[in-house]
Amino acid sequence: MFRTILWFTYFWIHLMAIQPTLLKVNLLEKMGKTVEHDQLANQTAKKWAHSLVKLAGVTVTISGEENIPTDGSVLFVSNHQGNFDIPILLGYIDKPKAFIAKVELLKLPLIRTWMTHLKCVFMDRSDIRQSLKVINQAAEHLKEGYSMVIFPEGTRSKGETLGEFKPGSLKLAFKAGVPIVPIRIRGSYKIMEQNGFKIKPAHVEITIFDPIPTAKLTKEQAAELPERVRKIIDGGLSQ
Repeated sequence: MFRTILWFTYFWIHLMAIQPTLLKVNLLEKMGKTVEHDQLANQTAKKWAHSLVKLAGVTVTISGEENIPTDGSVLFVSNHQGNFDIPILLGYIDKPKAFIAKVELLKLPLIRTWMTHLKCVFMDRSDIRQSLKVINQAAEHLKEGYSMVIFPEGTRSKGETLGEFKPGSLKLAFKAGVPIVPIRIRGSYKIMEQNGFKIKPAHVEITIFDPIPTAKLTKEQAAELPERVRKIIDGGLSQ
């Protein structure tokens, strides 16, 4: 319990401590210095996320980083086991990225501001019209060169079982013409979800699979792609 209290205390104290950096990020945005803005926002968020994972006593191993294209944006498609998936992916995968996140995160002050600077978008899955608007917004970010992460299950599995992918969850990759990079997360549910949401040390494995091009796909190939990606991730989980 002490680790959990310490973690949440650090979480909010650190957010307050980097307020001067947030002011600088805001200023860079107003001045139109996009490159400097993006670098500072991503570096700050990555450092904070990495420290959150370390403080939780979590160790992370990554394989397949060489599969991430160095040029251009990509759509990372990952399974979703627990609350720590976002800080793990943010803190341990070097390529800058934003997330397609649940709309409830907009209720969290400061966090929503940082996520907005990272180009995250917020989806209300109960509102089909809003969801389509967010997908289009995310596709525009991809076209602008910002990589995105989507959890197509739509919710945490809280275990090793991979849920079904939500219909249309990968359409933004087709819209933007960017490659899909499948990611398998294994063990993140053991940090919180397995313990009644008390934070405990765990080991998490991240596997990054070969990128899948989406440009020039036929309608049939596009329709089959979500299940193809799911099988790649599911095959990794069942190993």
